[in-house]
Amino acid sequence: MTTMISSGRAARRQTMRAIRPRRSPAVPLLGLAGAGAAAVMWLWWENTAVVHMSTAEWLVGAGRITGLLGGYTIALVVLLMARVPALEKRVGSDRVARWHAMSGRYAISLIVAHVVLTVYGYSVQAGTPVVEQTVTVVVDFPEMIEATIGTALLLLVGFVSAGALRRRMSYEAWYYVHLLTYVAVYLTFWHQLATGAEFVGNPTARTAWYVLYGAVGILLVWYRVLAPIRLNQRHRMRVESTVREAPGVVSVLISGRRLHRLGAEPGQFFRWRFLTKGLRWSANPYSLSAPPRPDLLRITVKAVGEHSTALAELEPGTRVWAEGPYGAMTAGRRSKNKVLMIAGGAGITPLRALFETLPGNPGDLTLLYRASKTEDLALWSELRQIAENRGARLMYAVNSPDGVRPEITPQRLKEVLPDIEEHDVYLCGPPGLAEESYSALREAGVPARRIHHESFEM
Repeated sequence: MTTMISSGRAARRQTMRAIRPRRSPAVPLLGLAGAGAAAVMWLWWENTAVVHMSTAEWLVGAGRITGLLGGYTIALVVLLMARVPALEKRVGSDRVARWHAMSGRYAISLIVAHVVLTVYGYSVQAGTPVVEQTVTVVVDFPEMIEATIGTALLLLVGFVSAGALRRRMSYEAWYYVHLLTYVAVYLTFWHQLATGAEFVGNPTARTAWYVLYGAVGILLVWYRVLAPIRLNQRHRMRVESTVREAPGVVSVLISGRRLHRLGAEPGQFFRWRFLTKGLRWSANPYSLSAPPRPDLLRITVKAVGEHSTALAELEPGTRVWAEGPYGAMTAGRRSKNKVLMIAGGAGITPLRALFETLPGNPGDLTLLYRASKTEDLALWSELRQIAENRGARLMYAVNSPDGVRPEITPQRLKEVLPDIEEHDVYLCGPPGLAEESYSALREAGVPARRIHHESFEM
C-alpha cells in the first residue's frame, strides 16, 4: 500500500524560492566565538597587576585564566543546546551537535584545570597539603559548596556522554542525565561572580557576564520551551493514520491546522513526541518524507529501536508534540543545475521529498537508492512515479543473492554520470554508506562544498 501525498508544481515553486546558495556561516561563527575568548583573556590581563610572579602566583593566575575560559565555554555549550533556528538551519543540526560535544569537552577540561591549578597554587602559597587546602577552599570560600556540586554534575554529564558509554545507554536515559547540565551551570555561575578576581569590584565585567549568560538563557527558554508551546497550540497535530511501507518501515500521517505555515522545507526534520503510553517521554528526530501540505505531514520511519518500532502501533487521534523544523539539507544548499541523491535505509525519507520538489529539467535529477534487498526499497512505487513524471533517473543497488554488497566506487559513479563533478550531491544514510559514498564522490571529482550530508547520529 502506498501513502503518496504529492504537492506537485506548487511545492517545486516554493522550493525554487528557497534556492539561495549561501556561504557556510561556520567560519564567521567560529571567528566570533574566538573573539569572545580573546575578550575574556583581555579581562584577565586588565586585572593582573604584574606578570613577574612566583610559582604559586603563576599557578593561581593560570587557574584564573582557565576558570574564565571555562565559564565562557560553558555559555557556548548552553547556546549550542538552545536549538536556535539560525544555527540549526544554516549550519546544520549535526554540525551544531558536534560543536556542542566539542565545546563540552573543552569546558570540562578547562574547569578541571581551573580546579587543580587554583587549589595547588593556594596550597603552595599557604604551605599546606593539597587535601587540606581543598577542604578549606570548599568549606570557607563563598559559593564553593554549590560550585563543587555543579562541577561534579558537569563531570557526570561528560562521563555519560563519552562515546563508548553513550552507545550503551538508551537515548532517553542519556537525554535526562544531560539535562543536569542546566543545574550545573546555575550552581557554578554564582561562584564565578562571588570569587572571580575579574568580577569582584568590577561592575562592568559583572554586567558583561550577566548579559552573556542572560542572553543565552533567554534563547534557551524561548527556543526550547516557549516556541514549541506556541507551535503546538497553533497547529494541534494528531496522528491521522499509519501505513506499512516495507518490512520494518512505517509511514505516519499527521494532520493539523495550517501546517504549511510551519515553514518546513523538504529535507528537514522535526523532533517528534507522541503523547501515548511508552512514547510521551521521548522526542526523536524523523524527517518529512513528503512535502508538507496545509492539512497533512508525513514521516516514514524504519524500526531500529524501541521508539521507532512502537510507531507502527500508534492509534489514529494520538496527540503529537513537535519541535522544529530543523536541518540544513535543503534546496538552499544547491548550487548546480544537476543533482545526484544517494540514499540508504531510512535516509530515503528526506531525499524522497527533495526528489519531488527540487526544480530541474528532464535528466537533471538522479536518485541512487541503496538497500539490502529489493523488499527493503521503501516508497519505491512513489519514487518510480516521481521519476516518470519528472524525467528523472532512478536507480537502486541491492545485495546479491549470496549477500555481497555492491560497492559505490569512483569508477562506477563516473560510468553512471560522466559529468558527476558538475553535480550537487545530497547524501543521507547509515554512517558506513555515508563514509563510503563521500570518499568515492571526492575521488570522482565532486568538491566537498557540493556534498550535502546530515546525520542524526549522536
